[in-house]
Amino acid sequence: MCVQNAGRSQMAAAFAERERDRRGVGNQLTIVTGGTQPADHVHEIVVEAMGERDIDLSDRMPREVTPDELQAVDLVVTMGCSASDVCPATWNGENRDWGLDDPHERPIEQVREIRDEIEERVVSLFDELLSQTPSAE
Repeated sequence: MCVQNAGRSQMAAAFAERERDRRGVGNQLTIVTGGTQPADHVHEIVVEAMGERDIDLSDRMPREVTPDELQAVDLVVTMGCSASDVCPATWNGENRDWGLDDPHERPIEQVREIRDEIEERVVSLFDELLSQTPSAE
């Protein structure tokens, strides 16, 4: 989750979807992405950087995340912005802020660094979450 849902959160969601598929845990995890003030489109520089990882974001549209959606999740990851203005007061889930720079209007070299950090954090988060989840054997 981020403000515009046009950069960091789109990259994080795409990496999370890929990681979920790679690990075969589609029945255990639902991934939702959104922003508090969504942009009109995913930033072109983000589409370009993700294309270098064979992930196509060109057809994705930023969307607003709702308090009802947040009420239904266990973990919210923000990208350097707070979810406090959207998270319901009664929400008991976990919120982590990754404190990442916004890739909007940055040179491709910086966007690649942000992308790579997001990818590493997503993989680490999956490692952590799946180590806490009993296997379905």
